[in-house]
Amino acid sequence: MDTKTASSLEQLKQYTKVVADSGDFESIKEYEPQDATTNPSLILAAVEKPEYGHLLDKAVADNKDAGKRAITIDLLTLFGGEILKIVPGRVSTEVDARLSYDTEASVAMAHEIIKLYESRGISRDRILIKLASTWEGVKAAEALKKDGIHCNMTLMFGLGQAVACAQVGAQLISPFVGRILDYYKKETGKDYVGAEDPGVQSVTQIYHYYKKFGHDTEVMGASFRNTGEIVNLAGCDLLTISPKLLKELAASDEPVERKLDPKAAKASDIEAIDVDEKTFRWMLNEDAMANDKLADGIRRFAADIVKLEGLIDQKLG
Repeated sequence: MDTKTASSLEQLKQYTKVVADSGDFESIKEYEPQDATTNPSLILAAVEKPEYGHLLDKAVADNKDAGKRAITIDLLTLFGGEILKIVPGRVSTEVDARLSYDTEASVAMAHEIIKLYESRGISRDRILIKLASTWEGVKAAEALKKDGIHCNMTLMFGLGQAVACAQVGAQLISPFVGRILDYYKKETGKDYVGAEDPGVQSVTQIYHYYKKFGHDTEVMGASFRNTGEIVNLAGCDLLTISPKLLKELAASDEPVERKLDPKAAKASDIEAIDVDEKTFRWMLNEDAMANDKLADGIRRFAADIVKLEGLIDQKLG
């Protein structure tokens, strides 16, 4: 590829699988990502647009007598099914954030989601079940893996969470770069650029750990605030990027060089750690940022599920 003529987005795709962080089908089509991710906030934003209202209407009509939970799950999978007509790879569908501290309920909802997808002829290999990276979420991922269900561990902010997920063989993790940056900007009043960005540093640390010790779990940087964060993670297994930032990368011809490399990770000086429940909870407790942002993220996603249920209530009359 001629990097002088290729866009920054095309250059990035040489090193990293690009994933669309959106529920907007047109945006996904435009940038030709490998996979796509959704969450309650993205689905809520999408169904409030007139062009996607028919999916909410369908979910309500098909599940009117089954209640809000059934309608919500059906809506999530309807969106996922439409996205899978566009991307060649996988779509991530999130378990209700209000179940983040309930392993059994998370597993049960994951099975409901997979059952709906499979009833529409969509293989579970194309679905990633998103779970919050709580200890209960980690144990849910462990149980689901035994049933051949792959998980995307979201709301990840620290190494302890990442190691616990790798130890149970979770398919993929989504460390939240931008929310880490938000926290430190607020705490210090300082702006961070490029490799100094604490979110970039967190993903780099996790990537190096995984490659150093041969973990198969995929690393997908998420929640970006600017393209600088993205280009400084070129080489990460995957990066999930909003339509706004995909557009900026597509319009740019700035050179993109590989920043994360398995060979460099293998040579890095890192000690292995074993994360059991006590260690997990202590490491989270000791990391004020991770502890704060995990709880905050769960609350935000839960609030958007409640808003989505409000829209369903209006349809039910």
